[in-house]
Amino acid sequence: MEPYAQPIGFEAENAGCDRAGAEIVRGVTFSLKPGDALQLFGPNGSGKSSLLSMFAGLIEPAEGTVSWRNGPAQSAAPFPGSLFFLGHEASVKPSLTAKENIAFWAKTYGAWRAHGKRVAAALEFVGANGFSHLRAGRLSAGQRRRLDIARALLAERPVWLMDEPTAAVDRDGIDIVRKLTADHRARGGIAIIATHDDLGPGYHRLELGR
Repeated sequence: MEPYAQPIGFEAENAGCDRAGAEIVRGVTFSLKPGDALQLFGPNGSGKSSLLSMFAGLIEPAEGTVSWRNGPAQSAAPFPGSLFFLGHEASVKPSLTAKENIAFWAKTYGAWRAHGKRVAAALEFVGANGFSHLRAGRLSAGQRRRLDIARALLAERPVWLMDEPTAAVDRDGIDIVRKLTADHRARGGIAIIATHDDLGPGYHRLELGR
């Protein structure tokens, strides 16, 4: 397992974000180095998704600062080619089969070399071989989420922002997310994950809405 070529660090200092002009999160401070992971906990509406959008550079901080580091370089937004974002809704094309969806994402992320092997490995990792021939529109919410999670294996990005990756999946699906993020961190990746499920020891924790 080779380390990421672009080690990234990330920190927030008294950062906060608003939604529809209303204050939602304030006073977020942490520092993550390569190999670290942060879990965001909190009830629905506490600002987990908004905070991830702010980290991704999609919305401006309402106060405080966020800073990405790549060696001596610093940026308020993720460096180009460094970020994988998994949103709350599964990003699958319902008219394509499960395998075709994975192949599409492999091409999108530029995984042309060993393309077939990468697709096969991603399908196997998330336990999708049994339904790889079915159109995504016929899959359950949990199966679609597994396909979405497989995108992380193809992206080769050192920073993962994940919004409820364990939503709708069963216990085996949660274990897949645990293994996936553990492998990512072992390569020097950073993961910031909003979830109601405890992903185990070794994660920094940030409680929202308390």
